[in-house]
Amino acid sequence: MLDGLIRPHLDPWLRRAALRLKAAGATPNGVTVAGFLLGAAAFAAIALGLPLLGGLLVLVSRLADGLDGALAAETRRTDLGGYLDIVLDFAFYGLIPLGFAIQDPAVNALPAAVLLCAFYANGASFLAFSALAAKRGLESRARGEKSIYFTTGLAEATETIAVFLAFCLFPAAFPALAYGFAAVTLWTTAFRLREAARLFG
Repeated sequence: MLDGLIRPHLDPWLRRAALRLKAAGATPNGVTVAGFLLGAAAFAAIALGLPLLGGLLVLVSRLADGLDGALAAETRRTDLGGYLDIVLDFAFYGLIPLGFAIQDPAVNALPAAVLLCAFYANGASFLAFSALAAKRGLESRARGEKSIYFTTGLAEATETIAVFLAFCLFPAAFPALAYGFAAVTLWTTAFRLREAARLFG
């Protein structure tokens, strides 16, 4: 939901940074992989009981996630780049709750599992919607130029990052935050199912 509000303010800065990366010889896929590796480092920090370091790494990782698309726009967009971006984004989203589950399984394992289940259902609804939209030749620019059809909802990238940062700043509140965001994520899934029924029914 917040992606559409933040994007116009963030895009000019990302474009300037992307131009510097282009001049330095960076590639979009390289930035995508670097962002994921930073996310994996955030997972490791959280699992080791260093949530503040994990939160910092989450921020830097998601900065790279924004930069890869901006760099692709300044160089060349490829289907492989779009595919890699989606797959590694989903892997990152799974790693952060898993890190908290590993850090304190007695307290965090069940809420992490509930959140991951919600992410799984939401991811399936997102990707299936995109596949059917492509089959029908539908396009969407609601979140800028993307490799696949993007549907909007309450739980998008901005909200997810904000919740992940809240996890890291307030690790004792992880169970309550995880259950709450699982509910928001499932609401987004239900909204997308309703849209699919309207468009594809």
